[in-house]
Amino acid sequence: MSADHRLVLGIETSCDETAAAVVAQGADIRSSVVSSQVDLHARFGGVVPEIASRAHVELLTPVVAEALVESGAEGPDMHAVAATVGPGLVGSLLVGVAGAKALALVWDIPFVGVNHLEAHLFSAFVEDPSLQFPLVALLVSGGHTMLVAMEGHGHYRLLGSTVDDAAGEAFDKVARFLGLGYPGGPAIDRVAITGDPTAVRFPRAMLDAGYDFSFSGLKTAVVNYVRQHPEAATEDVAASFQQAVVDVLVAKARRAAREIGATSVCLGGGVAANSALREQILDAAAEDGLNAFLPSRAMCTDNAAMVAAAGWWHLGIDGASPLDTGVEPNLALPLT
Repeated sequence: MSADHRLVLGIETSCDETAAAVVAQGADIRSSVVSSQVDLHARFGGVVPEIASRAHVELLTPVVAEALVESGAEGPDMHAVAATVGPGLVGSLLVGVAGAKALALVWDIPFVGVNHLEAHLFSAFVEDPSLQFPLVALLVSGGHTMLVAMEGHGHYRLLGSTVDDAAGEAFDKVARFLGLGYPGGPAIDRVAITGDPTAVRFPRAMLDAGYDFSFSGLKTAVVNYVRQHPEAATEDVAASFQQAVVDVLVAKARRAAREIGATSVCLGGGVAANSALREQILDAAAEDGLNAFLPSRAMCTDNAAMVAAAGWWHLGIDGASPLDTGVEPNLALPLT
């Protein structure tokens, strides 16, 4: 197979999605399969680690098989197998990494361990390889909220991150309190469409203070307001809460872009699927003369195409990962 069309099988099991994808040359998605466990965890109001890891054990083999079939390729056609090694739930990570190593041994190809956060940064380039550096990436998910200056692949500078709750975590907690169900992000997004985002002026913590984020106080403010105003319309509370989150995210992202002289602002992570955030980051970028890249909603959530893309790049730069590579639940984004 030509070096220009080398195939990488990506595997992602860091949390509650079992995903596999085949990607050629780091950007050409031949297949991407994601099996969500939302229904398994919904009645608990959040991800239960033991249930997640057991589900990965059951789902990984059929998901990988489906990804291979959809790609039109077979295992021996792969050039490497890449899998998320962290951060994430330890049991879930172990399932994916063990499966990836087994396939690498059977097919006699390299194994590449991938940082989940870095994979999200690569997701933008999977869909738009023409993106130019430097750029600011706003990574917002259930476990992480961070602003990253990207000066090139593998060259990252952390500008700011959450000091308490991540944005996605705040969405989940507020949605649960409002009785909107799980996952909270999509639930609040749906309800907020019919609400008034100016109905309640919730706090915008640390809005003008550097690039770190704090959403714990906002969550508490929502709870206190609803208790004091039980007559308040749920859709207005949801819309006002969502607007408070979006205001902080957009303000810090555009300020960071000006500081580093970025050409683009990119979104990543599950909260990047939020309709208000997508619309307002586009408006802000247009005002500032920036390009705004919004990943497709399929690429916002955890997926294996971004893992395969990051794995392909690291294979070319760093080579294969040792087969004794372990998982790291608290793995940080590699910074330069």
